[in-house]
Amino acid sequence: MNIYILTTLLSNGYTWSTQNAFIMIVCNIMCIGIGRYAIKTRSLGPSISILGLEGLGLPELLATTSLGHIIGAGTIIGLNSIGIIQ
Repeated sequence: MNIYILTTLLSNGYTWSTQNAFIMIVCNIMCIGIGRYAIKTRSLGPSISILGLEGLGLPELLATTSLGHIIGAGTIIGLNSIGIIQ
């Protein structure tokens, strides 16, 4: 099967906007905040000093932002499907 035909059939027409970016940022910040206190076994590496979060290393940051992107994508798709955002 031609990949271009498949992508044409599966495209949904979502466009990226500032509303989508704001929702994604809020979801990521929320997950970082929750993950900072919820992760019990932390890595032994140094914490990320740029964020000012003591005890939050790179593995924890990657894990929480990955979860934030999953929640953000679900939120954007859900709000778009019920017509709240365009």
